[in-house]
Amino acid sequence: MTDAQVHLQLYIDDVIRAGRERGVQVVVYQRGKLVIDIAAGITDVATGRPVAHDTLFPVFSCGKGLQATLMHMLVHRGLIEYDTPIAEVWPEFGRNGKDKVTLRHALSHTAGMPSMPVGVAQHEVCDWAAMVNRIAAMPLEWQPGTRQVYHAIIQGWLLGEVARRVDGRLFPKMLREEICEPLGTPDLYVGIPDSAQPRVAILDEIFEEGKRPTGIDDGVPRAIPSWIQPLHAFMNLPDSRRACIPSSNSIATARGLARHYAALLPGGVDGVELLPPGRIGQATTRQYPTAQPQGMIVPFFGLGYHVGHEFSDMGTRGTSFGHGGYGGSIGFADPEHGLAVALTKNLFSKNAAHRDILRAVRDALGVPQ
Repeated sequence: MTDAQVHLQLYIDDVIRAGRERGVQVVVYQRGKLVIDIAAGITDVATGRPVAHDTLFPVFSCGKGLQATLMHMLVHRGLIEYDTPIAEVWPEFGRNGKDKVTLRHALSHTAGMPSMPVGVAQHEVCDWAAMVNRIAAMPLEWQPGTRQVYHAIIQGWLLGEVARRVDGRLFPKMLREEICEPLGTPDLYVGIPDSAQPRVAILDEIFEEGKRPTGIDDGVPRAIPSWIQPLHAFMNLPDSRRACIPSSNSIATARGLARHYAALLPGGVDGVELLPPGRIGQATTRQYPTAQPQGMIVPFFGLGYHVGHEFSDMGTRGTSFGHGGYGGSIGFADPEHGLAVALTKNLFSKNAAHRDILRAVRDALGVPQ
């Protein structure tokens, strides 16, 4: 057991005792070697079942990082280019002014369609064909490339259907065959099998006074419809876990997430390098819109991945890349220091400790913040 592991274990035990976290996994690779592997706390208050290394956690938008990796694989193999219009491979998508939307736009959240289809219901969200048909019929909200606004849920079908059209496989099969099997890590899911349901941690959220989501008008375009909120409750539903929503319903272990990012660093992990450094360089180049309205915050996006910046949970280095999920779970790589880090958790609150845990990881390993 490394000194860093001992130090971090004590720190995580403290924040769990203080009620800031309930169940946590933290896994870190450094230059291809496993240096931290922690599972602590409980999966839910009803049973008190302890978190194990194979406990699965809903990690929401961490799936966007997995999806980005698969899309870059397709580009690297010459099956599509970043500036290919989506309608070239998905002709039905070209309706209502969407013929100029490219793969680059979809990856960088500049496609001009961040909202879910108006009036979409849960049974449709769990039905791939229904959602693809809905999205193909949607109009743009603004011209592609001009604004960068987070495509919170819809990005999963935008990219996933492009991948299916050029590759032939549905997203779960691609994820399993291209990432999980080479890395020997089965526990990265978008749409879990029933056999895995018992291993999934129960999510809980502590809302500030007056901050709990309430019913809002879903008759107007919204990135996250009100019936999906609160998000922790949505992902406690078995049907929501079984659905294929690559952008927002990923379920994983920290071990699986960390190995994915370790395999994106130069040299990879255990002989597996998912993408070469040159491709990663392109994937992590910041993408900017052409006409962002005055006063709007421009997120720090590459092509599908977040990249590091002054206020990022991944650290300040612009070379860091990965993706976080609602509530604080995250997976990322820090190439300058050879780090691949993953954190999964099940209690969401204003007082949560995930950012402090990530700072403690860097301190324990002597890595600058």
